[in-house]
Amino acid sequence: MYIRPRPDSPTHELPGASFTSLATPTTGSFDTAVWEVQLTPGHAPTTHALTRQEVFIITAGQGLATIAGDVHPLTSGDVLVVPAHTAFSLQAGPGGELVALCCFPTDGKGMIGDAEPFTPPWAQ
Repeated sequence: MYIRPRPDSPTHELPGASFTSLATPTTGSFDTAVWEVQLTPGHAPTTHALTRQEVFIITAGQGLATIAGDVHPLTSGDVLVVPAHTAFSLQAGPGGELVALCCFPTDGKGMIGDAEPFTPPWAQ
């Protein structure tokens, strides 16, 4: 067991999204990676899939999850469970950021289109 302070700022940035790694293999969490994601409104989501199930806990804001082509509204307090090998995307609602905690097995990989599966840098 260990206690690690939360980073002062996001650890990774992409257009429309920031990620703050909280527990990862490089910080001592060898089975489960946990990070916070903040999505800005108006930014087009990236459809992707994962080799393992991912769990999102919406902590602030509102947004939309598109899972296997079906659109689902999200709001603070919702829990989203995305099955492995299922195309999905997340986006913030028009009223502000969508903030979520994400939990993902450390041996999981992301997949975008036909590209090789990869470990997201915020999960390493």
